[in-house]
Amino acid sequence: MGNGTVVGLRGIPAPIWALGFVSMFMDISSEMIHALLPAYLVGVMGASVFVVGIIEGIAEATASIVKVFSGALSDWLGKRKVLAVAGYGLAALTKPIFPLGATIGWIAAARFIDRVGKGLRGAPRDALVADLAPPSLRGASFGLRQSLDTVGAFAGPGLAIALMWLTSDHYQAVFWIAVIPAVVAVALLQFGVQEPERAERTRARWPLRLSELKRLGSIFWIVTSAATIFTLARFSEAFLLLKAQGAGLPVALLPGVLVVMNVVYTIVAYPAGLLSDRTNRINVLAIGLLLLILADILLAIDGGLVLVVAGVALWGAHMGFTQGLLSALLADASPPELRGTAFGIFNLISGLALLVASVVAGALWQRFGVPATFLSGAALTVIALLSLAAIRLRLPRLGAPPQAEFSGPDAIPAPQDQPPR
Repeated sequence: MGNGTVVGLRGIPAPIWALGFVSMFMDISSEMIHALLPAYLVGVMGASVFVVGIIEGIAEATASIVKVFSGALSDWLGKRKVLAVAGYGLAALTKPIFPLGATIGWIAAARFIDRVGKGLRGAPRDALVADLAPPSLRGASFGLRQSLDTVGAFAGPGLAIALMWLTSDHYQAVFWIAVIPAVVAVALLQFGVQEPERAERTRARWPLRLSELKRLGSIFWIVTSAATIFTLARFSEAFLLLKAQGAGLPVALLPGVLVVMNVVYTIVAYPAGLLSDRTNRINVLAIGLLLLILADILLAIDGGLVLVVAGVALWGAHMGFTQGLLSALLADASPPELRGTAFGIFNLISGLALLVASVVAGALWQRFGVPATFLSGAALTVIALLSLAAIRLRLPRLGAPPQAEFSGPDAIPAPQDQPPR
């Protein structure tokens, strides 16, 4: 690890580290359950695959919608932590329902409430990271939180597999164990994160009013539009699993595809965020798009498992180069008092774009075959790359180091929202 990376890590405030570990522990808990839930619903509870699809679709749509209102509420209240605690707490309270639920209805209700909790915490938490992060380390801060979150994304399924083996496939036992990291996450958030004080002038009126939304400014909408085009090119990772299965990977080893992707994602996210603080976020984001184009090309080729693994690894690298950076760029482009609203709107639009992308990818897969799906993704990524180039020409200082970043609708001066030490 280079000296610059070490200095960057030391400069990140302790509450941001705590928020990263909160995300990690809750993700471990959630993924321990979600990795087993489809098989549990179908094999034990007797649900059909169609019912599982309905449950998952409603749950994820709910999370996206709630994020808009929770982000706006955090701006209006001038408080973010209380909503984050409520969201994580609600998710933790649902965990015991999974081993206790005797019917599909109970499980569906638990999944729904769990996603309400996710929607409630998502935008306020991201805005809280932006409030806490020193402007010079904002990309690194989002990258660190994303890295720790992604550790949970592969540690949870790994623990679920190990515990199922140790308990002889006792689903309820694994679900009960999953309660523990959820409780740890809530306790760590409550006692390990102190929200910075915000002056009364930084509190917004009800942010979803048209007059307040206009204050987000053109830069926010330009960033969101570019991110939407990019998201349309990045469909669900379920297609990576299908590609690997078609290349001959045994079903029992399919979770390894997501493990490979998330390990690379975890390794890349923080250094990419730190690099964006040193150079320009737009340039680093462009690297992520180039990596996605390469991943799509490899996955479009019928070249066996080696090419699939390489494509999946590149897919994980592109996630590391883009997801935290998009959050940091959004924080750069939005007024501090409207960041919760900005993240909520951004998450809703991105969620809808991902849904559309996945539906289109599935239709292309079924109609024209595997190569058409991934090559269409590559083509859309090229369009997103061109849109980034246009933005870079029009707004050369957007995404630049903090001395030139935006903090208002179309303002240039550096934001004065760094928390007191």
